[in-house]
Amino acid sequence: MKANVRLGVVCLARKTFDFEAARGLYKEILTSIKSVESIEVCAVEELVIEVDEARAAARYLAGQQIDGLVVISGTFHLGHLVLELDKVLHSPLLLWGLPELPYNGGKIRLNSVCGVNLNASNLYKSGIKTYTVNIGPTIDEDWVDAIRVDAAFKQTSLGVLGYRAKGFFNLGVYDLNVYEQMGILINHFELTQVWNFEIADAVIDEREEQVRKIFDVTELNEYQIRRVAELTAKLNGFMDAEGITAMAIRCWPEFASEFGISPCAAMSILQSEGRILACEGDIEGALSMIAHQAVGAETPYLFDFSQVDFEENSALLWHCGVAPCNLWDGKCTRSLSTYFAGGKGVTADFVLKDGNVSVLRLDSAGTDYRMFLTQGTVIPMEKELRGTYMKTRFTEHVKDVLQKVVDNGIAHHASVVYGDYVRPFRILAKIKGWEVIE
Repeated sequence: MKANVRLGVVCLARKTFDFEAARGLYKEILTSIKSVESIEVCAVEELVIEVDEARAAARYLAGQQIDGLVVISGTFHLGHLVLELDKVLHSPLLLWGLPELPYNGGKIRLNSVCGVNLNASNLYKSGIKTYTVNIGPTIDEDWVDAIRVDAAFKQTSLGVLGYRAKGFFNLGVYDLNVYEQMGILINHFELTQVWNFEIADAVIDEREEQVRKIFDVTELNEYQIRRVAELTAKLNGFMDAEGITAMAIRCWPEFASEFGISPCAAMSILQSEGRILACEGDIEGALSMIAHQAVGAETPYLFDFSQVDFEENSALLWHCGVAPCNLWDGKCTRSLSTYFAGGKGVTADFVLKDGNVSVLRLDSAGTDYRMFLTQGTVIPMEKELRGTYMKTRFTEHVKDVLQKVVDNGIAHHASVVYGDYVRPFRILAKIKGWEVIE
């Protein structure tokens, strides 16, 4: 399910053109927009023609808490109008031009595209370069998805449990920069707050039954199985109690040494249920997963670029055993093992399913943000390793992909999802002023 988004919509016009035809088209457009998944429309129902009407529209929309503004050029119009709207709203803008209507023997009827050109030029020369242009009969849903991500960030309650993993300096963030860029305040919790969180035995019993049903647990002892079930219940209950929508977890070394197991298996289960959980305290990994989820991608998976094969042109997207268990390939045995952390790892082991995938890493360097984007196809493979993994061939040669990652100092985790999810993030990067690396 895509994140909810609240859009303001206005249609600009001028009476020297066929504004009555534009009014009819506008009504049809509003009906079509309202049919798009998870959109709430706050429309100025009448055409905006005069400057005072633009000011009134801006005042109305300012009270609606919109996430983005759709400005339709129903016909050519005064150049004042979009500037009057932006002066008050400062919202991400979609400038929408309509296809020209058939000629009827007179002058051009709409001249809508010229109106878009006028708006874009006025905005650009005012220093406002974050608008997106759409020409066609339907709304640009990739722009809508970009706005969904921005809205989802602002609605996120992000927790960090413990700290980043030992030595992973590159996963550190400047908290107030995250707030400035995305409107997210990071809430810090101690590991012991989850470890000591009280859960009813009946809930743990249900989770234990779930663990045994999903995984082959023959390598585990009874204490470890019960501990996985207990941690699954504790993490889920703690996030509910604190109102946390996403959490980055310092998953080692204290979990294994002090709680008795690592959290990988519990995180695998909870992620399959839609939770956003990032390992090793990776806050920007969590942000990348939030972004993927906001555009409707299911169960993001945080991976390492663990192995590259230049001759085969492939990369192994691996992690120690935390991928959502619903992404299993359906062929190998999903199992839990203790190969990690001196026998206390309790990680998931399985190959991920085939398909086309999209990769995203939202990453900072100092106070600058950038997005790493790429796409690929999963290559079927046998279960040969511990952990959770997929072998992937990218649209570019793997050597070039890796070179971009290391040349730009991108962190060693990224979010991967099944499906085509790239263009919304290019649009989002333009809106936010972030660099795109792809």
